[in-house]
Amino acid sequence: MTFNSSNLPEHIAIIMDGNGRWAQKRHMPRTVGHAKGAAGVRSLVEFCAKQGIPYLTLFAFSTENWKRPEDEVSTLMGLFVQYLEKEMESLAAAGVRLKVIGDISAFPAELQARIQSTEEATAHNHAITLTVAANYGGQWDIVQAVKNWQQANPSLHVSQLSQDALAQHLSTEGMPDVDLLIRTGGEQRISNFLLWQSAYAELYFSDALWPEFDEAEISKALHWYKTRERRFGKVSH
Repeated sequence: MTFNSSNLPEHIAIIMDGNGRWAQKRHMPRTVGHAKGAAGVRSLVEFCAKQGIPYLTLFAFSTENWKRPEDEVSTLMGLFVQYLEKEMESLAAAGVRLKVIGDISAFPAELQARIQSTEEATAHNHAITLTVAANYGGQWDIVQAVKNWQQANPSLHVSQLSQDALAQHLSTEGMPDVDLLIRTGGEQRISNFLLWQSAYAELYFSDALWPEFDEAEISKALHWYKTRERRFGKVSH
């Protein structure tokens, strides 16, 4: 399915929820659900690129996910490496640019190196920017932005900090704010994801578990988005 380019979101952000529950419903380990969920990312990215949506951000691993069982965290790390190894070559050939946001200093050195090399290898691609939020939290992002602004402007007092200036130091600097924020898995909260960037986002909650969230499901979200009247605080005409 191809959508008319009018009134499509410029930036879609997705909280990929429900991998573990998908596996448990099938009497399989939660880790199997994460693998199944990761396998569907490629087709989703390609679908968004085909529609002409320039930015897609996926919440892969939050700062709170470290509290999960050790084997599940290890699996998530392994899937990230595997994704960079196997998927990015074909995605890069399709014009996908990869950007990773979050505190990656907590990751194994091998993963940090792969992230850096993949970002560099895809830096000049323009079909779509795929941003993966890993060890990311929206509150962390805002605090880091304030610290980075202060470091860049040591002679200025924090009272001189403006919204526009702070936005330039967020991890998503240079990207448009989120137009459509999707959460799968039936939960209706944004879980500390892109808090600043989603200030005026349309929020779409899907009951589909992430491994079930295919082209038909995201098409439903896009149809719903096209019905929304985005006023940004203004009155309706």
